[in-house]
Amino acid sequence: MLGFEGRRYLITGVLNDDSIAWHTARSLQEAGAEVLLTGFGRARRITEAAASGLPRPPEVLTLDVTRPDDFVTLAKELTERWGSVDGVLHAVAAAPQEALSGNFLTATPESATFALRTAAVSLHSLATALAPLLSADGRRGSVVGLDFDASGAWAGYDWMGVSKAALGAVCRYLAMYLGPSGIRVNLVAAGPVETVAGQAISTFDRIADRWEDEAPLGWDRTDPSVLTGPVLFLLSDLAATVTGEIVHADGGMHAVRMGAGPAFAEGAAR
Repeated sequence: MLGFEGRRYLITGVLNDDSIAWHTARSLQEAGAEVLLTGFGRARRITEAAASGLPRPPEVLTLDVTRPDDFVTLAKELTERWGSVDGVLHAVAAAPQEALSGNFLTATPESATFALRTAAVSLHSLATALAPLLSADGRRGSVVGLDFDASGAWAGYDWMGVSKAALGAVCRYLAMYLGPSGIRVNLVAAGPVETVAGQAISTFDRIADRWEDEAPLGWDRTDPSVLTGPVLFLLSDLAATVTGEIVHADGGMHAVRMGAGPAFAEGAAR
């Protein structure tokens, strides 16, 4: 039903085999899709090492989301290789340490801008650069971005939290402007998992502990593979009528605020 056989997808943000992006790439390949990854600089070697662990090790194309020319080059290379793209996963975000972990009030405008550019503006850059490929030959391509619930403030998440709020707005505007071309743009707001990005947040353990204690469906911070299902759904034709949406894959934590923690577990079971 997902219909990935023979389709082509670009996956950004693979750093190691603990990343949501890596598990998404693996699932797509197992479903019969062709995949390409992106990376840049020194981290590209890490991406290439992670790619070697996939069922069919894909090539890694260059993309530094802070370099506008890289988007032009990426679109040109994908045009030459494939001619069209069925979907793309945006799994890119970064912020200087001075913009995280309690440094919100003292972060420089440059640090805040860097976070916004990599986490939010880059979704716009990627989607618009690949739009002709996502709509080529009558395709109705899908863009999916990885998100974290930004409806409230999380201690220590700071300017990355602000950037994720901006990411949601970028998603909605892209959905509006790219919809007439048949291109869908959605986000998956994942619960906290132990990834390279998560390790940069000093309060990660506190946030993840709360999730594991209070999420209605429970939560396992060590298993990013459970998040591929919502991503695959949004990349597939099953979500043909869905755009501008944020799908929360967080064990229900976003819905309960104070959670349904241990104090209520016994009563709820009766």
